[in-house]
Amino acid sequence: MPDLSPIREWTGCRPDTLPLDDLLAAGEPVVLRGIGSDWGLVHAAHEGVAEAMAYLRGFDNGRQVPYSYGPPDIAGRPYYNDDFTALNFEVRRGSVSQVLDELAAHLGDPRPPTYYLASLLVDESLPGFRAGNDLDFATHGVQVKPSIWIGNRVVASCHHDVPNNIACCAVGRRRFTLFPPEQIGNLYPGPLELTPGGQAVSSVDFNAPDPARFPGFAEALAQGRSTVLEPGDALFIPSMWWHHVQGLEPFNVLVNYWWGSMPAWIPAPMQAMYHAMWSIRDRPEAEKQAWRAMFDYYVFGDAERAGAHLPPQARQALAPVDENLARQLRAMLIARLNR
Repeated sequence: MPDLSPIREWTGCRPDTLPLDDLLAAGEPVVLRGIGSDWGLVHAAHEGVAEAMAYLRGFDNGRQVPYSYGPPDIAGRPYYNDDFTALNFEVRRGSVSQVLDELAAHLGDPRPPTYYLASLLVDESLPGFRAGNDLDFATHGVQVKPSIWIGNRVVASCHHDVPNNIACCAVGRRRFTLFPPEQIGNLYPGPLELTPGGQAVSSVDFNAPDPARFPGFAEALAQGRSTVLEPGDALFIPSMWWHHVQGLEPFNVLVNYWWGSMPAWIPAPMQAMYHAMWSIRDRPEAEKQAWRAMFDYYVFGDAERAGAHLPPQARQALAPVDENLARQLRAMLIARLNR
């Protein structure tokens, strides 16, 4: 893969001065160099893999958790079989310590099996870990439950997440390759339902892209950005930005923080997209264009425009969505969908 534009970097950030407002205002990826350099796990990682594993074992409460296992021939890429009808790995269960033991047993293998403990809630399985390894979201009034990702040289195929994300590299190194949301068509997303990790992923193998099958990928690369995180570094990934993540060492640990910018009564938009595919996508082209204009007016345009000419008491669904209106809309949609 060719060299891509670097991601902008900020230095001198600390967990107690986490610039959340500035990051959201920037609206683009930002590397936060060294923001986690004082973490206990980062210090252990600098001493060695065995010390980092021992540090994690010290917080393990023995809870059985799911993790992914793939044979050596998947080369660290949890993905699909050749015809996209099944995944190329299996889900097993074990404690964090058991996963660490299995990883340790294959550290020297040239072609190890793939082990990937993904998106494990820290507080549930590693109680006490956050005391010495955390970003200070609470000072901003944001409640976040961090997740931890543990594995070997795993490739997380290019995907997007709805929430904003700060990903903190704690052990090993990770290469991130990012693309703005409008590049979705040039990334050729796979199935929506069967996915390796909950979100549709790019069909392109970044290590061996096929230009005949995926000609638009060259344009995606022209708009792509890349960085390598060292232990203690973090990356802000704005909502909906596509990101491909590659673990570069035999043992890698990342801690991430997802948070939304909307109140709890605003649902994730994915359900609206499914409904639109069901109700609009297959209509005649003229009807689709008419609905495009309708969506531009009611959804993608100025939020206040559609109801601005009406008195407040007549706006109903055109008014700003508060918790009460959200309940009304939800009840109306459930009733209509159940007819």
